[in-house]
Amino acid sequence: MRRFFDSLEQAAIDIIMERRGGKRATMLRAILLCISFLYKSIVTMRLDLYRSCTLRQNLIGCPVISIGNLTMGGTGKTPIVEKLAKELTAQGRRVGILSRGYKSVPKPFLQRLFARANRHQSFFAPRIVSEGGAVLLDSRRAGDEPFMLAKNLKGVTVLVDRDRVKSGLYAIKHLGCDLLLLDDGLQYLKLRHRFDIVLIDREAPFGNEFLIPRGTLREPPENLRRATHIIITKCNGSDLLELYERIRKFNRTAEIIESSHRPVALFHIISGESLPLSHLQDLKIGVLSGIAFPESFEHGLRKLGANLLLTQSYADHHRYSRKEIDRFVQRCVRRNVSMILTTEKDAVRIPRLTEMEIPIYYLRIEIRILKGEETWKRMIEHFADTSNS
Repeated sequence: MRRFFDSLEQAAIDIIMERRGGKRATMLRAILLCISFLYKSIVTMRLDLYRSCTLRQNLIGCPVISIGNLTMGGTGKTPIVEKLAKELTAQGRRVGILSRGYKSVPKPFLQRLFARANRHQSFFAPRIVSEGGAVLLDSRRAGDEPFMLAKNLKGVTVLVDRDRVKSGLYAIKHLGCDLLLLDDGLQYLKLRHRFDIVLIDREAPFGNEFLIPRGTLREPPENLRRATHIIITKCNGSDLLELYERIRKFNRTAEIIESSHRPVALFHIISGESLPLSHLQDLKIGVLSGIAFPESFEHGLRKLGANLLLTQSYADHHRYSRKEIDRFVQRCVRRNVSMILTTEKDAVRIPRLTEMEIPIYYLRIEIRILKGEETWKRMIEHFADTSNS
């Protein structure tokens, strides 16, 4: 059933992004556009209800920093969350990351009941991915992004729950957190944010310019005014004057930082063996990905000198089966591919096969500040010095 919904999601994305032509696709886009106007009205009404205090925002006695975006996926949020958590932890804060755990699957009812009883916790407590040490859940139970964050961050608590007011209170009361990062939190208004960091993808700043469901915008661009800080991602050093002008039309005060996603090295998904990026030069590879915009990942690999013989992409957050991996490996064998390469986020969703005819590696990405280094440092110091409220 999940495979069916994944394929349905991918078909919808192809229609929205105009990768599919024909009368039927055109008609569907027209229908979706009409629904988008209704969606905009609902989003605007919801924001007005929170601004007027008709709907209440919860204060939980701890600074909350939201990291989010106006668009659906693809802005490179997880590496930013990781960098923030590392640097705030280094400043002496006890950081907790609150995630919804998109597409994660909770344990069966009886297992959860038994586990809670043994640990003397409430049955309704959030899922603890990490208390700052060992990772306590697999990627299926945690969600791929929370699992990845927990694996890469020592000393940082990672919690998963749809109700992030509840998980925030739990992080403070039971796990000693004194600063919370709200992952993908711009639209989560039940919890009061002290700061709102909004990410904008240089390659597609406002998606395809249409609101959901016709496009990828979660909110109208003018809602960028809620941002206290703006980070432009995937920058390459080119002039961004036009983008700055558009941003300033919606937000005149937020500090702006330019960043890039810097490839670091290749890591084997099972052994953890690392290889330098130079290993990719002229290497025949197959590419496997289940992310929002696989084209961006593939373009980056070509820039590193890799020869992409085969590519296979799935819907964002796709959970791979052994059959799918075996099938792709066999295709690569027939094409004499030397290595299969995937993203770090995909790597946690690939079954651990002990014997593979072709090794599978993932590309480790880190954030580099290209412009606004002093602004970034000042931002971190300000967050670290923020008192509880």
